Amino acid sequence: MHGVKRARQTPEALEARRLKEKSKLRDYLALTDNVLARKKRNDWSSEALHATTQLLQVNPEFYTIWNYRRHILVKGMFPDSTPEKIKNLLDDDLALTMAALKIHPKVYWIWTHREWCLKNVPNGPGTEDDGDARGWEKELWNQELFVVEKLLDADPRNFHAWSYRRLVLASMPIPKPELSELAYTTKKIESNFSNFSAWHQRSKVLTSLWSKGQLDETQSKEEEFELVHNAMYTDPNDQSVWIYHRWLVGTGDSGDSRDVLEREIAVIHGLLEEETDSKWCMESLVHYKRLLLRKHASFVDKSLLTQECIHLLEQLRKVDPGRGARYDEIELDLAQM
Repeated sequence: MHGVKRARQTPEALEARRLKEKSKLRDYLALTDNVLARKKRNDWSSEALHATTQLLQVNPEFYTIWNYRRHILVKGMFPDSTPEKIKNLLDDDLALTMAALKIHPKVYWIWTHREWCLKNVPNGPGTEDDGDARGWEKELWNQELFVVEKLLDADPRNFHAWSYRRLVLASMPIPKPELSELAYTTKKIESNFSNFSAWHQRSKVLTSLWSKGQLDETQSKEEEFELVHNAMYTDPNDQSVWIYHRWLVGTGDSGDSRDVLEREIAVIHGLLEEETDSKWCMESLVHYKRLLLRKHASFVDKSLLTQECIHLLEQLRKVDPGRGARYDEIELDLAQM
């Protein structure tokens, strides 16, 4: 709306708007009183369910009403319903929450209710002996992964959706190969390096693949360093890239850690020559050089590394004065090494 002149409203229009807002508030308060009164008297009827629908469409952040709605379903709707009817009721609630998520994609209670719906899908449409007893469950969990992907297409950094995606992947009756999830994070990261949630998801997937022996850790780490180097050089001021880099480097305890640390220090020094005021370059260099001092003191020039760290800390106080006390603390720690 930049550059568009704002229309001046007449006193009559402002008064009409005020009265309309007042009427909406009055209706909302009356609906809230009605639903809470039903809750207090343990009303599990279809009328109560409908009332919660109306209220949650207005205010999906009212977590007490989501809890009440689940009680209505469990105590009032499910007991006399066939499995197909229960499945239809849950489909309705998934549709209700989907409409809410389109407007409020970061409200915890909506995600929680979707999870509850999926975890209460009855067996069907067949039985263990006739048809697929978990057919509805498979269908809805597969559909849920599709839903999450659409939400992440709309907002790739929605950490609620990423957290929920992990739950969906862990709950699917037929698990997806973890390598496919690695490919998914690659796609998200390459479209936008500044996606902390995608980097975080990637670290979890890689850790799992390494522990299961499904991916060679040494080789894949080298590929990860190449990916993260590209990200660092593309946007050296992006915090998420540097946090992932620190996870990848680790604590400096592994057998080849000194070689890795020295190599990564050289890479970051090269970047700092181009980005002379990069706070993240300087902070990372201090962090990795302190790791060398701590873990590999007998193989390095302790005095030289300490002086290099002190010089970097002096620069950091200039480019990042708000964290001066933190840099003072790091320097004191260096003196005690």
